[in-house]
Amino acid sequence: MDATHLHLLLNHFPIIGSLLGVGVMAYGYITSSEQVKKVALWTWAAMAVIAIPVFLTGEPAEESVEGIASVSESLIEEHEDAASVAIWLMEALGLLSLVTLIAGWSKIALSRPLVLVATVLSLVTFGAMARTGYLGGQIRHSEIRSGVAAAGVEANGAESGGEVEDD
Repeated sequence: MDATHLHLLLNHFPIIGSLLGVGVMAYGYITSSEQVKKVALWTWAAMAVIAIPVFLTGEPAEESVEGIASVSESLIEEHEDAASVAIWLMEALGLLSLVTLIAGWSKIALSRPLVLVATVLSLVTFGAMARTGYLGGQIRHSEIRSGVAAAGVEANGAESGGEVEDD
């Protein structure tokens, strides 16, 4: 298994896992269950760990598709920029989740506000992760590209005889 395969295999986990954590946390709030809220916090911490190899395998994955016709360098760059923001948000959420768990074990009064902050951050993180995944999907899945992006890729491919030029 190479880095590209690992990237494609793991990249769905931080997206789905962060959303799953949001759902678990919502259930924890509805049922007033501190145990359920802890499951959400552990889920976010685990997704932060999984997001690291996803991010680190992104560059090798880019190198493996750069020369393929219909692959746009601008789509890759947009995905890469979104991934840079998303990884920082995910790691912040993971760290905050661990701090919140520790605060809860230590019976620190800040644990309840920290849970709320983590919940809000999880929504932002899920949005960033979902956007990153969507942009990544556009690199090879022309059927989900917007009309403008698809036209740009087709124009690049036509101008260079089927090969996409590197900027």
